Amino acid sequence: MKKNYLSIAALLFVGAVFGSVLVSSFGWVKPSYGQVEIGSKTRPNIVENEALTNFNNSFIQTAEKLTPSIVQITVISKSKENPHQGLEFFFPFKNDVPQERQGGGSGVIINADGYILTNNHVVENATEVTVNLFDKRKFDAKVIGTDPLTDLAVIKIDATDLPAAYLGDSDKLKVGQWVMAIGNPMALTSTVTAGIISALGRSVNIINDSYGVEDFIQTDAAINPGNSGGALVDLNGEVIGINSAIATNGMTGTYIGYGFAIPINLAKVVAEDLISSGKIKRGYIGVRIEEVDADLAKAVGLDSPRGVLIQQVMEDGAAADEDIKAGDVILKVDGKEVNKPNELQGHVASKRAGDKIQLDIFRDGENITRNIKLKPRDEDDVEVAKNDHIKKEKKGDIEEIKFDDLGLTVRDLRSKELSDYKVKSGVLISNVKRYSKAENQRLFAGLIITEVDRKKIESVSDLEKAFKNKKGEAALIKVVDSAGDSRYVGIVIPE
Repeated sequence: MKKNYLSIAALLFVGAVFGSVLVSSFGWVKPSYGQVEIGSKTRPNIVENEALTNFNNSFIQTAEKLTPSIVQITVISKSKENPHQGLEFFFPFKNDVPQERQGGGSGVIINADGYILTNNHVVENATEVTVNLFDKRKFDAKVIGTDPLTDLAVIKIDATDLPAAYLGDSDKLKVGQWVMAIGNPMALTSTVTAGIISALGRSVNIINDSYGVEDFIQTDAAINPGNSGGALVDLNGEVIGINSAIATNGMTGTYIGYGFAIPINLAKVVAEDLISSGKIKRGYIGVRIEEVDADLAKAVGLDSPRGVLIQQVMEDGAAADEDIKAGDVILKVDGKEVNKPNELQGHVASKRAGDKIQLDIFRDGENITRNIKLKPRDEDDVEVAKNDHIKKEKKGDIEEIKFDDLGLTVRDLRSKELSDYKVKSGVLISNVKRYSKAENQRLFAGLIITEVDRKKIESVSDLEKAFKNKKGEAALIKVVDSAGDSRYVGIVIPE
């Protein structure tokens, strides 16, 4: 029996040895941990792409050059806003006492002696401003001047030999061009993001003033809270914009795909004025303008929707001195096409009072040119021109008529309304139907129609005749609101 056990053991030993050799030969045995090799021993045989290397180096060199010129700004400000606004159910006691708040953003060093360009909203209502430099030095700062109409401001620190950024030319920018945003988002200092210019000449309605200038550069380079006042730069290392606003999801206030920067050409003019005098010497044309849509283009005789329509010419403004009329369409300014009001505003805002500009205008089927010397705006008298009071009462009964195809109801004016609106004649829009042609053209109850195709309207009968003569065509309507402001509207009259 013992002999049998020995035989079996011998067979098992031989089998184990044979099995080990067999398994090893087929690679089925896993080496011990210390024998594992990671990574290939052979470098990929890829030909170096010089253009790609140079492209990458452009980003690297731009970041290295510009980052020291971007500062972090911390602000203590006072505000009467309720910190629990929107949560009154939980915090019902309103506090009218100004509350101290800490905020901040970024800034761009524009002068070696301590001048820094940033956003107005970064330092607005500030009681304390502190600047942290890239080299970790810290300074108290003084607000030199602010310009809420462009959301720009200049502050200064007591320092010398600072790395001032080079300010480029934003008029040369192209959609699709690579750019980088440099700033301090979410308290993460010296952050660099990259993207392209997504659009130019954007207006996003963040400056709550009729004279506000919005001509933003739109970019998909990531911009978040804290980036405000930082630099948008091109791959030549030139600052071409000041980051100012972001599109958010409305909840967290964080970046969702694109942001907006103020063109540096506009920022340079504002900064120079603020540094030299603490206030802006901006020039104005003295007109109210509106984008030309398809109906308005037909009404004024343009072959396509282009340019901006002059709705009103201000008394004593620059335009009033140079044969500029309401109803004119501005096609170009200084040879540059303009198709949106903010494009014209942005160009003019980069000029000063006393500068001259050239306007290419379309009027009554003809192209004309006017040279205008810009005037300053009188801050104490910004009311637009108004007509004289009516001196005689309108005779006859009050009539009303409906234009169902337009969704518009009008009636004759009462004598008191003529006086209240400061118009000599016209008809009152008493009702506008929802989703109608009239509503689509921003007509609403309470407006006065005073002209159709530059001919005065005295009564609803006049308006009815004017519309009958324009069936199937676009009519140019002049309306006046209760404040005395007038504008033109183009609307196609159904056949």
